Amino acid sequence: MLNLLNKIILLDGAMGTMLQASGAELGKVPEALNLTQPELIQSIHRQYVEAGADIIYSNTFGANRRKLQHCSHSVEALITAGVQNARAAAKGSETMVALSCGPIGALLEPNGSLKMEEAYDIFREMMTIGERAGADLIVCETITDLLEMKAAVLAAKENTRLPVFCTMSFEANGHTFTGTGLASMALTLEGLGADALGINCSLGPDEILPLVQELVQWTSLPIIVKPNAGLPNLNSNAYDISAEDFCTRMEGFLELGATIIGGCCGTTPAYIRLLAESYKGRAPVLRHSRRQAALCSATKAVVVDGVRVVGERINPTGKKLFKEALRNRNIDYILTQAIEQVNAGAEILDVNVGLPGIDEVDMMSETVRELQGVVDAPLQLDSSSPAVLERGLLLYSGKALVNSVNGERSVLDKILPLVKKYGAAVIGLTLDEKGIPNQAEERFKIAERIVEAARQYGIPQEDLYIDCLTLTASVQQAEVRETLRAVQMVKERLGVKTVLGVSNISFGLPEREIINTAFLTLALAHGLDLPIINPNNRAMMNAVDAFNVLYNRDTGAGRYLERHAANPEKSPSAAPNATGYPSLEQAVRDGLKDYARTATQELLKTQDPMHIVNDLLIPALDQVGNDFETGKLFLPQLIQAATAAQAGFDEIKKNLAGNRQGQAISKGKIILATVKGDIHDIGKNIVKVILENYGYDIIDLGRDVPPETVVLEANRSGAKLVGLSALMTTTVANMALTIQALRRETNCTIMVGGAVLTESYAKEIGADYYAKDAKASADIAKIVLG
Repeated sequence: MLNLLNKIILLDGAMGTMLQASGAELGKVPEALNLTQPELIQSIHRQYVEAGADIIYSNTFGANRRKLQHCSHSVEALITAGVQNARAAAKGSETMVALSCGPIGALLEPNGSLKMEEAYDIFREMMTIGERAGADLIVCETITDLLEMKAAVLAAKENTRLPVFCTMSFEANGHTFTGTGLASMALTLEGLGADALGINCSLGPDEILPLVQELVQWTSLPIIVKPNAGLPNLNSNAYDISAEDFCTRMEGFLELGATIIGGCCGTTPAYIRLLAESYKGRAPVLRHSRRQAALCSATKAVVVDGVRVVGERINPTGKKLFKEALRNRNIDYILTQAIEQVNAGAEILDVNVGLPGIDEVDMMSETVRELQGVVDAPLQLDSSSPAVLERGLLLYSGKALVNSVNGERSVLDKILPLVKKYGAAVIGLTLDEKGIPNQAEERFKIAERIVEAARQYGIPQEDLYIDCLTLTASVQQAEVRETLRAVQMVKERLGVKTVLGVSNISFGLPEREIINTAFLTLALAHGLDLPIINPNNRAMMNAVDAFNVLYNRDTGAGRYLERHAANPEKSPSAAPNATGYPSLEQAVRDGLKDYARTATQELLKTQDPMHIVNDLLIPALDQVGNDFETGKLFLPQLIQAATAAQAGFDEIKKNLAGNRQGQAISKGKIILATVKGDIHDIGKNIVKVILENYGYDIIDLGRDVPPETVVLEANRSGAKLVGLSALMTTTVANMALTIQALRRETNCTIMVGGAVLTESYAKEIGADYYAKDAKASADIAKIVLG
């Protein structure tokens, strides 16, 4: 049994580094060596065992069915052999064997085409085989997509009995490649039941240290740190931090309370041996982690340590246009409601898509998927149906708030297990089989029952929010004060957060805003944390701002001054133009595909197609790209914007073809290829999406492409720009060979990119340009092709 709290646990170092040093032919699938050269694999494992590793990782990192689709060996054969090789090497020691599960190699929806269910099943297959083969635990490592990690943890928890370690790969800015933040990782994975979490790969110890300083503030779980040995030297395939320096720098992580340490790329048994000599047997530093009420999307965490506005507009109740949007599956209308509310100040969004006559499960699925691509606010999933809630929770990348349970035991027993399984927070309504009590004391008793039921299901107190229910003043005037009393009682006596739907208070009365604003202010003063309101209502938002100043929540009135000093009249981001739809530029920036298509159709009635391309579509994409580069937006928003632009381009292409105009929308041809020996193509595929949406014709040669194939296509197509990608240090040599071949036989301009590349190395191997990301590739294309 693993002891994760009272000792320092040492992990192994890099398998890939040792395989490269051995001179073995790695091929496209290094895991095949489990069968073809088991003695080599066992020898590497044994060196780590002898160096003092408490846990060694099986050579199964990429042994999933997607990556093995062209391999002659099955997933079962490679994983079974991989675990058995590690077990053989550990025989006679106390070293444990972890089943290593790396990323699948495809982006999940909405950023890519891989469905959550398929991702789950891929991990399930790996993990059940690994458990049967004798693995002691599961390690999900080097993953950058929080939703993919969620699929992995769920697969492990539901299909095996093994502990699960989770490590994601971060950039120095504190976000993963897809934009996942440290807080979001911690909140989501701890909620899902991971046994330990942390960071591996991408960076060296110096770069990871400040990230772990932040991470320890967000989780009570054991912290894992597995850095690279610094940065790679692509000429020597070595890394720039010695074993001695690496060991010294790992001290900082132990001082922060990390208890599980090892090495990733570039580390060898010598590194692990020094860690063992220096730190094995040392008592861990005791961490005093404070649990806090918080929700998150993949890219943003919202701590509920004060008033947080929940936007109410994604709900069909009393909204004719919203009902029409649901019946017509007008997802862009729903997305526009979300964008407007976030721009108006909502920090959490309620999502209710229930309407008679529609498939609520299917609509919740699509809405949750699409919302995550356009807004970063955490979601409050609102339904009385367990099936609808489970579907939304499965697809949500983050920690959601479930709306809701109540005091009925049957409801609690249906919904609370889902809340626990998916690591969500939950709202409890103070009603039961008898309805809503009039008196505050009776509502408080129901709240007590809900809190106790949640405790029995293992849901922590900070994940509970009690709604004492707003009754209509025009009908139950005496009970309004009882609601306020109940809020105060719950807040003071139970210590949980509170929530209220505010606008119901004024139903049936004239000048509803007057009643709503007054009631909101009173509720805040009685302890309301989450008011569910329309954030587009200026008076309501002003009341929140004023309350925060008067109750000393807004220190120095900083936020108040920011919002009101110049008395700005903020307009919604996606404000409609004369057609009733957002402008084309705004539709692209907000990632609204259908609205971008409609706006383009309208513009084509009066404007030249190439004017639309050059003066509207391209500048809008440029703005999104600039926001991406400055960290204002992340990969999901970039992809959604590009997809919206594509909808506009498609309309223009159809218009030009129908009118038989001589104009061509194409700005030129670009060849893209992942070089020979490299089977990673996520980065290349993202570049393809972005370049296509800037109007370039892309010739995608795929992955593992020999130099001669690239040369042949360059000469055949006449493309003036070639983009080459490589993710692995072992394949950048093939990138250099491809560049040499292109120089001999073509006049192409060459740009290169990939996780291991640097600008200096790109110049060294003869590339014309280094593209650090997808936006940079578009900038290069504009320089070369216009």
